Amino acid sequence: MDLILGLVGLRINLKVIDKMEKVNVVLKLANKISNKKMGSKNGITVLDPEYRILEPVVTDEMAEVGLFLKFRVHQSAEDIAKASGLAVEYCYQKLLELADAGVSFVNNENGVDVFWHDTWIPGVMEMMANNLPNVKKHPEIAVAFNDYGIVKGPKTAGAFPVGKGLMRVIPIESAIKADTRKASYEEISGYLDEATVFSVSDCACRTAREAMGEGCGHLKEDMCIQLGHAAEYYIRTGRGRAITREEAYDIIHRAEENGLMHQIPNLDGSGKTHAICNCCGCSCFSLRSAEMFMNADMVRSNYVAEVDEEKCVGCGECVDNCPTNAVKLGQSLCSKTPLVEYKTLVTPRDTDFTLDMFNENYRYNREQTVPSGSAPCKSECPAHISIPAYIQLAAKGKYREALKLIKKYNPFPAVCGRVCPRLCEQACTRGDIDDPVAIDDIKKFIAEQDLVEENRYVPEIKHDYDKKIAIIGSGPSGLSCAYYLAVEGYKVTVFEKEKQVGGMLMYGIPGFRLQKDVISAEIDIIRELGVEFKTETEVGKDITIDDLRSEGFKAFYLAIGAQKSRSLGLENEDAGNVFSAVDFLKRVNVNEQAELKGHVVVIGGGNVAIDVARSCVRLGARQVSIFCLESRDKMPALEEEIEEALSEGIDIYNGYGPKELKKVNELVNEVVFKKCLSTHDEEGRFSPLFDENETYEVSVDSVVLSIGQAVDSDYFKDNTGVDIRRNNTIIADSLTLQTNVKDIFTGGDCYTGPRFAVDAIAAGKNAAISIHRFVNVGQSLTIGRFHNPFLALDKENLSPISYDSIPRQVAKGDESFASHKLFKETAGLLTDEQVKLEASRCLKCGQAKVDPFMCVGCGQCTTKCQFDAIKLVKVYNEEGVTFKKLKPVIVKHILKRKIKMTFNKIKDKFKLRRS
Repeated sequence: MDLILGLVGLRINLKVIDKMEKVNVVLKLANKISNKKMGSKNGITVLDPEYRILEPVVTDEMAEVGLFLKFRVHQSAEDIAKASGLAVEYCYQKLLELADAGVSFVNNENGVDVFWHDTWIPGVMEMMANNLPNVKKHPEIAVAFNDYGIVKGPKTAGAFPVGKGLMRVIPIESAIKADTRKASYEEISGYLDEATVFSVSDCACRTAREAMGEGCGHLKEDMCIQLGHAAEYYIRTGRGRAITREEAYDIIHRAEENGLMHQIPNLDGSGKTHAICNCCGCSCFSLRSAEMFMNADMVRSNYVAEVDEEKCVGCGECVDNCPTNAVKLGQSLCSKTPLVEYKTLVTPRDTDFTLDMFNENYRYNREQTVPSGSAPCKSECPAHISIPAYIQLAAKGKYREALKLIKKYNPFPAVCGRVCPRLCEQACTRGDIDDPVAIDDIKKFIAEQDLVEENRYVPEIKHDYDKKIAIIGSGPSGLSCAYYLAVEGYKVTVFEKEKQVGGMLMYGIPGFRLQKDVISAEIDIIRELGVEFKTETEVGKDITIDDLRSEGFKAFYLAIGAQKSRSLGLENEDAGNVFSAVDFLKRVNVNEQAELKGHVVVIGGGNVAIDVARSCVRLGARQVSIFCLESRDKMPALEEEIEEALSEGIDIYNGYGPKELKKVNELVNEVVFKKCLSTHDEEGRFSPLFDENETYEVSVDSVVLSIGQAVDSDYFKDNTGVDIRRNNTIIADSLTLQTNVKDIFTGGDCYTGPRFAVDAIAAGKNAAISIHRFVNVGQSLTIGRFHNPFLALDKENLSPISYDSIPRQVAKGDESFASHKLFKETAGLLTDEQVKLEASRCLKCGQAKVDPFMCVGCGQCTTKCQFDAIKLVKVYNEEGVTFKKLKPVIVKHILKRKIKMTFNKIKDKFKLRRS
């Protein structure tokens, strides 16, 4: 609202017009194009965007000639010379300069150049913004283009009837293909097939946003198509390049694949236009009418999206691609208390909007869910994978489609199918009835395709950006970032100090949980995308960040993990038979750990401690014991892993902390433990309380310390200027993951401290989005991204649920005693039949919800839904009109609106009196 008030206030505060305005020829031209009388109450002043966009590039001489241009009336230089009394050659030169600036069109008709001006928007302002050298030199052109919509927006709210706005959404053609009621003016092909001359240019809106530093990551290049006279003009003035009809169709299809929708200038009459714009909701000035000014009627098509509740699985693909945030995820299950219906209740159709009612922050406050929340599985997954969708695709046997969908969010489904903490299953609504859906086992089955070379899903590379990005560290976060940047089209190099790529996936997880060939298979896909790996190269020792900058790397992602083990601070920790968990597991994974004998004590209660203990069993230890501070129900390790450890004969002693390591002949032979009474203080901070008098002495042959991991960030702190926390984790913005050094980003364990692989993978994807924006000029790292949390439905508020009696399917693994002695994966796979049975247990508790007023009928949602669960329905039947016929249509509409609002006020007063 502050932005709107500020710009409107420029007019309110202007009481005295400088005397120089009276002889300002450029200002006269601004008034002429606006069809205003200079100096009148509604005339254009030097503070208005219409003047400010001309002032940097239009000279008095150009304006003097421009005053004789006519709106959509084609005139030659001779015509202008005759009307102005100026020389023909002089007029011709200035007219060409005006055309180059974007103030007028120029076409050649029968061998003679003709000139005319159009409306400000769509028209002059877009044409001026498409002169890229001018915008680069004079960013105030972009600012004025932006400001015009902000000044006019509040005034137009509710003023235009459906179908009569300055711009019009044209549905993606596949979305209305089956509609027998569609009209030819609602099909993109109709415009492309009728035209004979085509050009393509950069998007004017995204060019302006970029110049203001407000780009959204949707880049501007080769996005907007011109037809007929506009194409001739764009080609001639160098704004665009000539293309064929086939190339125009390719651009349309590419735009649709990248989540963009179509609009046309709507003032040429029904079924006619001179351009097709491929737009995004986060930068388009036209769509801003719907999003910021709640004026969807200004741009909408005749269609509105409608959800088939029987088919919808609540995957959220439609939400991710809706340009106006009209689609959000809700729930399909009934609640004890009624849920608020998702739709805009107050609209400009019958309400006079005040400035505080507009949505100024629409590019920052997009939401994925309605306030009552949606499917808990998607909510609790750190990567927010469309779990309901891949489950239902699996139910239909569409495993490749399911794999493709998973890898949109997570490039390591086979890895995560083995080491994921299954937060989704812990949150699963079905788990409150009997057992949660075996989501991870379904994902693991789907991901088996990635382990066979001929079945792998390798995504297409979207673009070809000639920019180099360096990833430092090849753990799950670094690899994830590399994957998504490579898919975008960047030249990515991963630097890894070890001999093998994979980080903690390769060196920190034993083979009985994650086989190395599984990791290698998914890394091979990243290689196939063109990512280069430089192993045995430690950044800070073998090469520096400054060296890489000098080699042309534009951004850096620090994903160095947390590979230092924490110490107890006790005497004798350096004994030859006391190991850190990180070093121990690394030796295990490279087959360098010698066999163990006797009694091995593992200190720690997390998943790593369990991995260490189970590895000790396989290395020949006679007895393996775990000692941890926490009680059994508070252990950090996953319950499933604790059960596996117990099944292998490992003893777990809860509530003990190490007090002393006793050494004989350079080796520790006894550990003294003290009783832990509590692990946290009253404020929830980790602060163990011990009974020093109650001790427990244990004879040992080896000790492994698994009490946490730390980040080794000293080089980056000392040599790059990156800010570091006291615990040595790297400080960065929580949304963008950008550090205080602008070209350095970070994520994963070195940012958060030790977490799960899926957390690191999610961070890598998020960082890739930020890096893509950072390395492209004028892009904001925050605009157009989801800032709000993904909300889960309230399971306590659900009504009784009807469900099937199918039990949770269990994969048959190797449970033989021999498997406890081998470093091979023991967990099995579900069968094809089991996968389909298990998928049928899903309650489909999420569902897409459409706000019919905010939906502009672009059809993008329908192209992303794999279940045919959302479609466009024809709600309106309105055609565009020519500019000449527009004014009486608007006047009639405004009159009807005022009568309606007056009637509503009378009705409300009557109701109030009766109450």
